[in-house]
Amino acid sequence: MQRIKIKDKEFKISIRAEEIANAVKQVASQINRDYEGKDPVFLSVLNGSYVFAADLLRHIKGPCRISFVKLSSYSGTTTTSHVKELIGLNEDIQGKDVIILEDIIDTGITVDRLLEEVKKRNPASIRIACFCYKPEAFQKNFHIDYIGMKIPNKFIVGYGLDYDGYGRNLPHIYEVVD
Repeated sequence: MQRIKIKDKEFKISIRAEEIANAVKQVASQINRDYEGKDPVFLSVLNGSYVFAADLLRHIKGPCRISFVKLSSYSGTTTTSHVKELIGLNEDIQGKDVIILEDIIDTGITVDRLLEEVKKRNPASIRIACFCYKPEAFQKNFHIDYIGMKIPNKFIVGYGLDYDGYGRNLPHIYEVVD
């Protein structure tokens, strides 16, 4: 479908599933190169990054573990400045190489908050991988090590991303039609 309707909004295809798959493989290749011979802990931010995390880890060679945290800074189609920690970090990451997995980084507020918490647990290293990055919206001062795709500052759904909980199951990424 070229266009879909979710609740009160119309969306059009922005990134096709084939492009998504290629970008995930590219990120996995970079991580495999950087972590050869290591045993990283992937820290996936729920709910949105579960699809990206699953696809990415199928391409990771060598040992690794995954853990999940649930944070939220969205309300409807807009980001808020308040991050709600719904499920906290319960994995022992002291002295471990940690790779944070995020579906999308726009303002950076959620990841910035998570970085504070992760640093308190004394990991050996911290890197960040996101599938979508909105450079026009980014407001924080941290480095994103692995980026699947840079995208315009439009509201999107699909491939784990949602609008009020809907659309996560879509294989393509759709952007809102103004």
